[in-house]
Amino acid sequence: MTPVRYISTRGQAPELGFADAMLTGLARDGGLYVPASVPQMPASEIAALAGLPYEEVALRVIRPFVAGAFDDDELAGAIHRAYAGFGHPARAALKQLAPGHFLLELFHGPTLAFKDFAMQLIGQLFELELARRGERVTIVGATSGDTGSAAIEAFAGRAAVDVFILFPDGRVSEVQRRQMTTPTAANVHALAIAGDFDAAQARVKDMFNDFAFRDGVRLAGVNSINWGRVLAQVVYYFAAAVALGAPHRTVSFTVPTGNFGDIFAGFIARQMGLPIARLVIATNRNDILHRCLSTGEYTRQGVAATISPSMDIEVSSNFERALLWAHGGDAAAVRGLMAELGKGGFRLSDNALAALRAVYDSGRSDEARTSEVIARTFAQTGELLCPHSAVGVAVAAEHLARDPATPMVTLATAHPAKFPDAVQAATGFRPALPARMADLFDRPERATPVPDDLAAIEALIRARIAA
Repeated sequence: MTPVRYISTRGQAPELGFADAMLTGLARDGGLYVPASVPQMPASEIAALAGLPYEEVALRVIRPFVAGAFDDDELAGAIHRAYAGFGHPARAALKQLAPGHFLLELFHGPTLAFKDFAMQLIGQLFELELARRGERVTIVGATSGDTGSAAIEAFAGRAAVDVFILFPDGRVSEVQRRQMTTPTAANVHALAIAGDFDAAQARVKDMFNDFAFRDGVRLAGVNSINWGRVLAQVVYYFAAAVALGAPHRTVSFTVPTGNFGDIFAGFIARQMGLPIARLVIATNRNDILHRCLSTGEYTRQGVAATISPSMDIEVSSNFERALLWAHGGDAAAVRGLMAELGKGGFRLSDNALAALRAVYDSGRSDEARTSEVIARTFAQTGELLCPHSAVGVAVAAEHLARDPATPMVTLATAHPAKFPDAVQAATGFRPALPARMADLFDRPERATPVPDDLAAIEALIRARIAA
């Protein structure tokens, strides 16, 4: 099997193999790594996934992307360890909400969010590769709520890493915050930044672009800028589509998204050969992606706090990966757009917009509608939705009405108990945390407030890893 090579979306960084791309995270030119070519999965191989355990599906989907970095035994072992602690035997459970409309429950992992699918596997692969190299790294990440807790859970106590997670102070749910601030492992550090998620994400990118700091602390990233994160998420698109009849039947997916990584994983599945009809971008009132697909304008207007805080994002990092494909691999065009974004926004060419619209649809759900969907879904089906999943269900229903013959799968990205206030306000019912987290509100918290200042954050990280 010929190893896949990875290239930067901005075209000015070294081409890497999988292990180096995974450990590098953000390319040294500021771009994101993508496969130079996407491995194909023939219809016969897709059909053969039917009825297999999730772990076996993961092995078959991921294997061609990591060839030359991990052998089958290493990869299979990492996958089994990654998902052994999930609370549902299907890992990604599929439930029917209405005729033609299905919910893919991605919240049965240890931190009750879809990020566990990628982060648990990345934790295993990092450990394998760092042990092989005899190296230690410093992981820095930004979170709008779920990535941080998933990263801390995946890397806490691991010998070869220190983990620093920046989260927007006061802009995550209490459960999300406590999941980041209550772990006791000495190698994990929760940093409450004075600003929104876009500020946290910008400081992380600044650290990667400060090469003296980056090299000095051996910086690694596990945000969805990391290709390994996106790759792990490709798997559940295959698992869900095959369960609904693929490859003999096309399926559409609606994805509540802020940073675009989860839906871009669906695009990769489609590129591999999975018969996905449409990928529907679902946004809350922070609807820059919906506005871009509707008008061609990607213009920042400021981030509003909502009941679906993990989607309160304007600079969707993974959209850069989609832009590279929309421009036919023209990295210079992507560099130009990213430079314009630094000044406030950009306008897509007609050809690039048409290329995106050939794959993606979009929609938005405001606060009132999201709450109404939570209430109605609970009353009609007994299914409790977190506010992010409810955004997806609201937008999915619109698109399913236009094409009722194609099954629609909405990704349920988090457990409702992570956002109990919003769920209770909508339904009158307060969802309980699983038993293993029942004492979460009794555990002492440990977090460090930091300013939105690169030098101050870098100084803190240097001091902590030197201690």
